Amino acid sequence: MNFPEPHYVDTNGLKMAVYEQGPKNGVPVVMCHGFPEIAYSWRHQIPAIAKAGFRAIAPDQRGYGNTGGPKGKESIPLYDIAHLTDDLAGMLDALELDKAVFAGHDWGGIVVWQMALRHPDRVAGVIGVNTPFMPRGPIDPVEGMRAVFGEDMYIVYFQQFGAAESVFDKDVARSMRFWYRKSAMKLADFDKLPAEEKNFSFIKSFAADESEWPGEQLLNAEEIDYYTRAFQKSGFEGGINWYRNFTRNWKDSESLVEKVNAPSLMISAADDIVLRPEMTEGMEQYVPDLEKQVIPDCGHWTQSEKPEELNTLMVDWLKRRFG
Repeated sequence: MNFPEPHYVDTNGLKMAVYEQGPKNGVPVVMCHGFPEIAYSWRHQIPAIAKAGFRAIAPDQRGYGNTGGPKGKESIPLYDIAHLTDDLAGMLDALELDKAVFAGHDWGGIVVWQMALRHPDRVAGVIGVNTPFMPRGPIDPVEGMRAVFGEDMYIVYFQQFGAAESVFDKDVARSMRFWYRKSAMKLADFDKLPAEEKNFSFIKSFAADESEWPGEQLLNAEEIDYYTRAFQKSGFEGGINWYRNFTRNWKDSESLVEKVNAPSLMISAADDIVLRPEMTEGMEQYVPDLEKQVIPDCGHWTQSEKPEELNTLMVDWLKRRFG
């Protein structure tokens, strides 16, 4: 695949790797990846959005790929949501752009919805891919997940500095093969499983023999190699640090007005067991100008699992709202 080479911009103490295609005078569409991903996760969307006349922009975000970021336990607070959104605002400054449409998947979805709250003057529109707008809950989210799912739930486990990254860094290619798999079951079948099989204890699954991992391999050898080289360079620590800021972000967001005033598109995946389509119910209360779509027969890795369907929905909405 002819994926663009990065150029680098200075933003918020980082040299951020930015990948671009499309006309410089096109409406900018910034695509934000999740965990464990990089700008390359948008490799199918970037050319489609560029071909439609938009300026497609995808950064390797803080802690990831060719951007990288600070290391060490003391650097955890440097991965909070304020830093992640400030990074993107600074990237727009460096590119001399007033505002952009922001699209985000997984953790990138959290970031782009927060961009609309924290930097509303820089956000022309929002596209959530799998990740809905999630209003601030009444309790610390990590404590809530611990109470419901226990210590083995991956986000709870990730709170231990050095633990998960040492597991994934040990054999990066194996880690990539573990994460990038098609959904092994429909959401309805997952819901029928006993509770002890629904606690998202991915580390236990990772420890099993590779032949026992559920779901088909999603990526080809070239794609696995690209991801492997990126995570061999950056390691997993920075990306996992995003999770270590759930509590800090929750405390920090107490005074935020939870209203997204930009036009927004929410694209769910019918069989994403973590970011379930029903999580979008009631979003209109916080995101008044909202369209919702669901891609059938699709698990978590929407950009790779159903690239054509996702491209069609994104481009159609972009043309209608910003063409």
